[in-house]
Amino acid sequence: MKSLKWNKAASAASLLILAVSLAACQNQEATQMPPEPVSVPAPVQEEQEPEEQAAPLYTAPLTGLPVDEAITQRPLAVMINNAPAARPQSGLSSADIIIEVLAEGGITRFIAIFQSQGGAETVGPVRSIRPYLIELGESYDGVLVHAGGSPDAYSILQKQQKQHMDEISNSGPYFWRSSDRKAPHNLYTSADKLREGAEIKGYSHDSESPVYNYNEEGSTSAGEPGTLFDIHYLLDSYRVTYDYDEVSGRYMRLVNGKPDQDQDNGEQIGAANIIVAGADHKVLDNVGRLSVNVDQGGEALLFQKGKMIRGQWVKKPGDIIRFVQNGTEAALVPGQTFISIVPNQPDFASHIDVQN
Repeated sequence: MKSLKWNKAASAASLLILAVSLAACQNQEATQMPPEPVSVPAPVQEEQEPEEQAAPLYTAPLTGLPVDEAITQRPLAVMINNAPAARPQSGLSSADIIIEVLAEGGITRFIAIFQSQGGAETVGPVRSIRPYLIELGESYDGVLVHAGGSPDAYSILQKQQKQHMDEISNSGPYFWRSSDRKAPHNLYTSADKLREGAEIKGYSHDSESPVYNYNEEGSTSAGEPGTLFDIHYLLDSYRVTYDYDEVSGRYMRLVNGKPDQDQDNGEQIGAANIIVAGADHKVLDNVGRLSVNVDQGGEALLFQKGKMIRGQWVKKPGDIIRFVQNGTEAALVPGQTFISIVPNQPDFASHIDVQN
């Protein structure tokens, strides 16, 4: 009997120990369970105002476009051949200003003004100069670049000691001829070579060119619809069309219905501003050389941002051609500017056909 009591006591003790052990295990498991996640409200993000882009520190004087550094170098005024055999030309897409005007025999010539663009790229074909081409090129303080000239032009260059680079009389190693075209439509140069030559000749100096006024970004132009128009000179092979591209904001140039592309880079030539100016033309000799009055001013049209603006052109002594409306100069859109000088005969309007 004594033995049985001991066994019962031992069993009770064992049960007590087991219960205590189970409780301890449960407590340990409870302490090892991960805490329930606590939801934290997402932080409220404040709306940030868009940062305003800083105005460019520098703009190109003859385009109004932003540039990385101040441009003070003197412009180059290059006479570019526009005979059908000289097309497509090279380097026109890099010119700041292009002036197109009649030479003789119904052909037109370009004066391409280079300042903010152009380097080693090919420019040409280079052609001869006339007195009114001298005046227009010099109005931008340009070093005159040409290959030959009329007797009257040579007389002006020599007597007035103009700063010019002529492939025929004082060229140096700054021009070359290509083998893929026949002379005289194969003479080329580059802005880099011309600047090298101008410096050697002592022509280089800081620019003294007049400049234009430019619209602020985002401004609109008032005027009549003018997104597509033709310019007629004298010959059918010189029908120029400008078609406004709303994406780029430029009037893209076509000649005889085909895109006018830069031979050097394949880009279609276009400009933000097209000024069409009427001037008196007079035939001087049996060769067909002309006198073009580029001082008197007269009727003009300005095409920009798909609009046509009617007004006048003026050119004061020592200044550039400017477009004015009611006596106030119109601001240009930043970008390239083309100036087309057409005859006043039979009348100015007969040379422009605005389609819309």
